Amino acid sequence: MRIISGQWRSRPIVAPKGDTTRPTADRTRETLFSMLNSRLGNFNGLYVLDLFSGSGALGLEALSRGAAHVTFVEQDPAALTALRKNIANLDAEMKCDVRPVSVLTLGPAQRGYDIILADPPYATNAGVVAVDKLSRLGWIADDAWISLETDHKSDIEIKGYAIDTSRKVGKAKLTLLRAQMPTCE
Repeated sequence: MRIISGQWRSRPIVAPKGDTTRPTADRTRETLFSMLNSRLGNFNGLYVLDLFSGSGALGLEALSRGAAHVTFVEQDPAALTALRKNIANLDAEMKCDVRPVSVLTLGPAQRGYDIILADPPYATNAGVVAVDKLSRLGWIADDAWISLETDHKSDIEIKGYAIDTSRKVGKAKLTLLRAQMPTCE
């Protein structure tokens, strides 16, 4: 695995040992960041929340492309070891916050994040549940972009959010969501 673009382009990152974590493939990451970049223009100064972060590949890619800060949320010990090693190898400690807990145990946020990257275990509803809960706890800014990676057969529906686009990449499906604007009647 490697960083695809930005200041750390081509720098290697390690995946967790074992089969508990399924790292996002380079091709899938490249597609996701192309989708986001076409909507955002750039990542400069953005605050990113990387849920079910595993090796941290998604959040580190955002940092490499100019994000100001990433909060990683991961509870698996092997994934945490890989994540911390990757952060250290890129000398990114000052721009990272690692929360070694379950996504579902997070309390109220101190700020809303601009980009939410969620790559939960496939064949679970964990990403939908997490986004719904974190939205109510203030983790998601009103104008945030949310990326949810699922298996290619999953359908996503989260109250208060509309699908901007979805794309199948191999066995994965990437879905970008935005908050629905209230309708005036």
